[in-house]
Amino acid sequence: MTDETLPFILLVEDTPVQARTYLDYLDGGPWTIEHVETGAEALAVLERRPPSLMLLDIRLPDMDGMEILRRVRSLPLSMGVVMITSNASISLAVAAMQAGANDFLVKPFSRDRLMITLRNAIDNQRLSREVETLRENLGIAAFQGFVGSSAAMQRVYRLIEASAASTATVFITGESGSGKELAAEALHRYGSRVKGPFVALNCGAIPRELMESEVFGHVRGSFTGAVSDREGAAAQANGGTLFLDEICEMDPNLQTKLLRFLQTSMVQKVGGDRPEKVDVRIVCATNRDPLEEVKAGHFREDLYYRLHVIPIRLPALRDREGDVLEIADHFLASIAAEEKKSFRGFSPAVAQALLAYDWPGNVRQLINVLRNVVVLNNGPEVTLGMLPPAIADADGEAIAGEAAEGESPALFRQQDIEPLWIVEKRAVERAIGACGGNIPRAAALLRVSPSTLYRKKQAWEEGRH
Repeated sequence: MTDETLPFILLVEDTPVQARTYLDYLDGGPWTIEHVETGAEALAVLERRPPSLMLLDIRLPDMDGMEILRRVRSLPLSMGVVMITSNASISLAVAAMQAGANDFLVKPFSRDRLMITLRNAIDNQRLSREVETLRENLGIAAFQGFVGSSAAMQRVYRLIEASAASTATVFITGESGSGKELAAEALHRYGSRVKGPFVALNCGAIPRELMESEVFGHVRGSFTGAVSDREGAAAQANGGTLFLDEICEMDPNLQTKLLRFLQTSMVQKVGGDRPEKVDVRIVCATNRDPLEEVKAGHFREDLYYRLHVIPIRLPALRDREGDVLEIADHFLASIAAEEKKSFRGFSPAVAQALLAYDWPGNVRQLINVLRNVVVLNNGPEVTLGMLPPAIADADGEAIAGEAAEGESPALFRQQDIEPLWIVEKRAVERAIGACGGNIPRAAALLRVSPSTLYRKKQAWEEGRH
């Protein structure tokens, strides 16, 4: 391999002693290196020979490192940027990640930390270029469990690919049913921690008095019901990924302890006296606007900025162009196979109605509707009369079109159709009964998370649908 084909690293550092240390760390690696001391020199190198990766000090004598980052991201360059910062400037590093940096290093850092960061950034850039080439030729219709080739989802796929190998915290937002847990699982499977555990914890589905124990564990006798020592989710996820779903539901007192854990990587069980070090990557999610929760005083601002390093916003199904038909085709085939039914597609009127409907429950609602249709009906094709009235009525032209084929739309409204939540409740209870009361097993068979079933059972018991 010649110098021209090796990755080219540009080091932008104005302190000679530190620059010499970093150059010594990198000496002999599979790359070529150039060192400059000012922002102006860095921009000149970009014009002459764009690097594969830039190691960029956030504070330079003639220019703010953030300004250089913004210029880099405004250019059609495929290059990685790793920011170098001091402890006092971590908030700037977080802002840099939001502005497009791949990662950041906090001074002082070891040679091993630098090498891991650089290799991850270079690998991510290479993978991104390969994926971009494939997309230009083929496009991506499915990715790590997601289905859909819309531009909105292509951006999500790229974010997951680019951030999966990093250790930086990912903050996923999106409406209920849009696939936040699926995105967290994709980050885990696509990253370097795939051989470690993936532990998911729903902060809204666990009573507040038990939440600390669920996260950090407890020792025997620490509270009523603590009959033995128990590892918390943080320790269970050691070496892997801890997914904190509905993070904005977390009690403020526990938010303080979570912040301390993020800063120290140390956990202490409830009732315990010995902290333990764990190595986990944190991915969190919420269906709320986290900044609004901060403004309302429900969520700690410092915790928000600690968690909100790499934001991923999942689009609602109504904002995903034609993805609804791709998703419907995919799940109709899989559900029909599970239920041993002969459905092979949708009538034109049904396809039109599916596209016209707003889908407030997003992909989860679409899957539930399809399961309802398949379980309650038979035939090679889904027709309009098989859909719930609200969806069948979403497009008047669809109703007229199917009625013109000899069916009466009035009949569809007069059928004895139960509310969807009742059908869903019956299906869930039947699955739990068939599994001998084992909710996690029932959830696996229903292709949902256990926390989803716990939430639904609680809502039904409280009279909420």
